[in-house]
Amino acid sequence: MPSLSCHNLLDLADELPPLPPSPLRLPRVMAGASPSSPASPSPSGPPRRVIVSHRLPLRASPDPAAPFGFKFTVDAGTVAYQLRSGLPAAAPVLHVGTLPPAAAEAASDELASYLVSAFSCLPVFLPADLHGKFYHGFCKHYMWPLLHYLLPLTPSTLGGLPFDRALYHSFLSANRAFADRLTEVLAPDDDFVWIQDYHLLALPTFLRKRFPRARVGFFLHSPFPSSEIFRTIPVRDDLLRALLNADLVGFHTFDYARHFLSACSRLLGLDYQSKRGYIGIEYYGRTVTVKILPVGIDMGQLRSVVSAPETADVVRQVADAYKGRRLMLGVDDVDLFKGIGLKFLGMEQLLVENPELRGKAVLVQITNPARSEGRDVQEVQDEARAISARVNERFGTPGYTPIVMISRPVSEHEKAAYYAAAECCVVSAVRDGLNRIPYIYTVCRQESTALGDAPKRSVIVLSEFVGCSPSLSGAIRVNPWSVESVAEAMSSALRMSDGEQRLRHEKHYKYVSTHDVAYWARSFDQDLQRACKDHFSRRHWGIGFGMSFKVVALGPNFRRLSVEHIVPSFRKTENRLILLDYDGTVMPESSIDKAPSSEVISVLNRLCEDPKNRVFIVSGRGKDELSKWFAPCEKLGIAAEHGYFTRWSKESPWETCGLVADFDWKKTAEPVMRLYTEATDGSYIEHKESALVWHHDEADPDFGSCQAKELLDHLESVLANEPVVVKRGQHIVEVNPQVKRVQAASLLSSPLAVVLQFYLELINWLLLVGQMEK
Repeated sequence: MPSLSCHNLLDLADELPPLPPSPLRLPRVMAGASPSSPASPSPSGPPRRVIVSHRLPLRASPDPAAPFGFKFTVDAGTVAYQLRSGLPAAAPVLHVGTLPPAAAEAASDELASYLVSAFSCLPVFLPADLHGKFYHGFCKHYMWPLLHYLLPLTPSTLGGLPFDRALYHSFLSANRAFADRLTEVLAPDDDFVWIQDYHLLALPTFLRKRFPRARVGFFLHSPFPSSEIFRTIPVRDDLLRALLNADLVGFHTFDYARHFLSACSRLLGLDYQSKRGYIGIEYYGRTVTVKILPVGIDMGQLRSVVSAPETADVVRQVADAYKGRRLMLGVDDVDLFKGIGLKFLGMEQLLVENPELRGKAVLVQITNPARSEGRDVQEVQDEARAISARVNERFGTPGYTPIVMISRPVSEHEKAAYYAAAECCVVSAVRDGLNRIPYIYTVCRQESTALGDAPKRSVIVLSEFVGCSPSLSGAIRVNPWSVESVAEAMSSALRMSDGEQRLRHEKHYKYVSTHDVAYWARSFDQDLQRACKDHFSRRHWGIGFGMSFKVVALGPNFRRLSVEHIVPSFRKTENRLILLDYDGTVMPESSIDKAPSSEVISVLNRLCEDPKNRVFIVSGRGKDELSKWFAPCEKLGIAAEHGYFTRWSKESPWETCGLVADFDWKKTAEPVMRLYTEATDGSYIEHKESALVWHHDEADPDFGSCQAKELLDHLESVLANEPVVVKRGQHIVEVNPQVKRVQAASLLSSPLAVVLQFYLELINWLLLVGQMEK
């Protein structure tokens, strides 16, 4: 059959020859099996979990005698590996990620096969240049600071690396490479995919393109900044849509989730609902679930380290080295956001304000190696060294050093020993995703027996900007930017009674030990299964290009209305009724000029010229405006103001649908609306003959929604005895008179009921064209 291109339905009907019966075929909107087929393949055991992270949970060290020249071992300290303890015991687990840096040049298919068989790890091979631009360029020097609230105000702020489109393309290329690798092994109807952290923000979109019914979870281990920060990203919409292509999105704290929800509302116009303890965002027929739960620690792994004999030996050595001192501990990465310099300033202020602590209070700061290179990292190191040198010079004496910096590599046993020996842990990060240091400190203090069997106690001085802060209610929370507050908190910790320290410690240990990494992984896995339970009962249709791709999920009874269905029935019938929604259908809602174009007028006239057609424009707009716009359409019917006014043609008079003619209630409603308009920037009142409408679509989304709720309650109160209906719609609050014959309803149902009064027994073909939500 020849291919034809037409601008509208009428042209298509005129051009096409009579169509032969269409062969039976599967609808194109479906992806995979029909909903009537078995809900899901039934594997012999639990579905496989595919854990995707930037790095594989492996260590690699050169070893000529080992296969491929490297000795690979499991890195049990990574969250990606530790979460296995919370997954079903019988469920297979596959890790996907890049190789450890030391072994990056050994990439080969043979190595991949070896790692899969030996460690259940599938490597993603990225060229060195691409990986550098992806990780060090876009992720660490652009996204990482911005997620931690640092704006690239000038090129020098981030070492000359503000947003760079080329680096962003490298980021997308790396994420696409992960998707390519997953495509090789993924069973989309069986596997659950769990993506870790911001390095792979774009991966859900690439997976959803290839597998519309893939079961995808995403957990963000970094903060999610305020929408005012996030909106500065030039590709902000793409990144938000990528997250929304997951089924479950997890955050450490409610603050981070709230910022994400706010960004979705302000940038994409999406609202969320909370139902039975779950937060969900409706996105093209799919419900994206938002989960809030901080990561815990691996209790078993940490206990094994603390109970090791070599740890106990080091604990006693540390205790002897600081005998008679008040030992405080800090453990941080060399990072711009860890607040090491602020911590040292707080220590200095402590010694200034408390002379009796000079010679006694000691702060040991262990600095982990930096995860990236750059001028900002060097500046953090130089600042910390300068402050510690000044404090030690000012308050130090022979045999007493107030601030002890340990910059060398520290083994896990030595680090656990310092945790066990310190009576106070100080975390002063100015912004951090979670920071599990206080959790580790609490467990080490509890589990170590090297210092005797006395009741355990501990104190934590904790920045209020750290993700674990809401979980540790017994910590002394501080604003790290206030040096005086940090010093006061340190002083309070050192002066706290033993009984108070024991109570706080017991409270923390109970939480940490019951909310470990296994609990977190088990909870996320269960919620991911719940979020994906309807995948096989719905049909999925992919739309959009590039990073704007999304999947429309449709009910099992949905059938796509195609030209093949419309045209034959159109030709066979004699009495047709066509109802066309105006705003958002005939004319785009984003259009500034809402008047119909000459092309729209021409198409409507051609439809109306057929005596078998009765065509109506349906709108909530006033009759005068619609009459003016559609004056060239002699035979067009119009249903204005949600059907309050109906006109069958240009020469016909306007009719009403039997409403009460008393509009005195407007004198009460309008002043109330005016009050809220004055208080809500961007809102306005629309005056109709039959109604008053308060619009807040141009106001701040959160404030406008809040004001709309208040206005709804206010109007219902003052109009309780009036013959009106007050209702809230999408970005509106509307007051309508009560109807006698036709109940007020949605945009289409009210005028449809009016029109069908006259045509119900006459028509044998009906076409409704409107927006999905209408």
